[in-house]
Amino acid sequence: MDFEYRDIVVAVDGSDASEVAFKKSLDIVKRNNSRLILAHVVDSRTFATAEAYDRTLAERAEDYAKELIDGYMEKAKAAGVSDIVRCIEYGSPKVKIAKEIAPSFNADLIICGATGMSTVERFFIGSVSENITRYAKCDVLVVR
Repeated sequence: MDFEYRDIVVAVDGSDASEVAFKKSLDIVKRNNSRLILAHVVDSRTFATAEAYDRTLAERAEDYAKELIDGYMEKAKAAGVSDIVRCIEYGSPKVKIAKEIAPSFNADLIICGATGMSTVERFFIGSVSENITRYAKCDVLVVR
């Protein structure tokens, strides 16, 4: 049985775990001659309350997202990947990646890093990677 992934979403947030997931995605994209979709979700819930005190938070979060994706695009191009799409969304990463971003690109695979949450945090709010694996309609690779 021969199967190739055509459209691969890699969720990046600038963490060490997402950096490892990104590096793994480059190998898989090149091996399958796939399209790489670099996805970052600005978690607008985290700064919604604080924005009442500092109106520049949303703007800084957007600037960070653009710089982050631009950096990953440069690394991907340097690694020999040519078919790259950038995707910056706003909302909850848990929901957006699996339920909106991947389906909108007809992704066959989502690659994300494992989180470093404690057992207590995971019990109360769950991890992003856990939610992606639960709700995605395609394959998911969680990289440790």
